[in-house]
Amino acid sequence: MKLTKRKGFNFFRSYYDVYNELETDKDKVAFINALLDRQFLGVIPTNLKGMAKFAYISQTNSIDSQVKGYEDKTGKVLVFTPTLPPTLPPTDGGSQPPTVQVQVQEKVQDVKDQTPKGVILDKWIQYRKEIKKPLKQITIDNLKQDFESKTDECVTFVINDSISNGWQGLFWDRYIKPQPEYKSPHQKEYEHIMKEVNAENERQRLLNLENDTN
Repeated sequence: MKLTKRKGFNFFRSYYDVYNELETDKDKVAFINALLDRQFLGVIPTNLKGMAKFAYISQTNSIDSQVKGYEDKTGKVLVFTPTLPPTLPPTDGGSQPPTVQVQVQEKVQDVKDQTPKGVILDKWIQYRKEIKKPLKQITIDNLKQDFESKTDECVTFVINDSISNGWQGLFWDRYIKPQPEYKSPHQKEYEHIMKEVNAENERQRLLNLENDTN
């Protein structure tokens, strides 16, 4: 069973609307599984395909906002219960042994890197603090260098994979680069519709924020 610290979340009407637009049960299950895993476990989906992927993308802003709101309010990082790690020894992305690495300052920087790699790295740093295995500064610097040669999708998958399994290290060989996906005219049209839906959701979110501040 996948354990989570979060007890619930608001299931928006837009989630239900997009779910009902999906034509196959396979896509519906994939979308709902990705939504629930993100909300309860903090896992960013990287293996969605076709219509399920488009449906999730259209709701990404709302989903991520809910997760961030929970984490900011509670100070907790959503993670799985630990399982046994692979046989390969973890390196934490660093080349130096822990004894020569400098302890990371506990104070979180006020200005954070908001790029996809920066956001997921911050999540990894917070996760390591939560399991009482904080990263060293030299390890973080080495990770940033490693990230430069890797795609956002690769970095996101590997970090989420380790967090989901409760591992202390990052295992790059577990990431399999997806093959280019053919998009039919129907898929392209659906993607265009989903972008419009996402834009409308964002407009509604901003209006709600404005109303909340009044």
